[in-house]
Amino acid sequence: MRAASSRSLLLNASYEPLRIVDWKRAVTLVLLNKVEVLEEYPREVRSVSITLRVPSILRLTKFIRRAPRARVQFSRSSVFARDAHTCQYDGRAYPLADLTIDHVIPRTAGGRSTWDNVVTCCTECNRRKGGRTPEQAGLTLIRPPSRPQGMGNVLFSNGLKAVPDSWRPYLSSLSTRRESS
Repeated sequence: MRAASSRSLLLNASYEPLRIVDWKRAVTLVLLNKVEVLEEYPREVRSVSITLRVPSILRLTKFIRRAPRARVQFSRSSVFARDAHTCQYDGRAYPLADLTIDHVIPRTAGGRSTWDNVVTCCTECNRRKGGRTPEQAGLTLIRPPSRPQGMGNVLFSNGLKAVPDSWRPYLSSLSTRRESS
């Protein structure tokens, strides 16, 4: 099964995105009558007695309370995703092989590997900056680093670079909220 049609967006009863589940979990939720299917992929799964189309978007039939913010695990790939694979010094997008992680305050000066101190950087800018602060190296950050907020956490933690078109209406309000924060 293709990667795009192997994941389903799970919404709360209020249509708020909760998480991304794999197709097996999505089918299980459908069979247990815990969700309503809002969108489907053209692919089907079959058993001896039934045939189901793979769900793309599911909505829980009962509202569940959740923590205000799920936290995304800090990792190299999450930092790249947060920064849209774009060097935070020169503003250009690069292939993964040409990207590195840069500590804004260098580790040699006590800088830590945290969301607020690490940015995506191309190898050329990283060499230019070296073990100095951006100011000392004559570089300027496009935007200050920060912890990802909202549904972006779910997308980062699942490693999705692109989401299916059917999900966009449910995620558009989240990206608006994220840009305004």
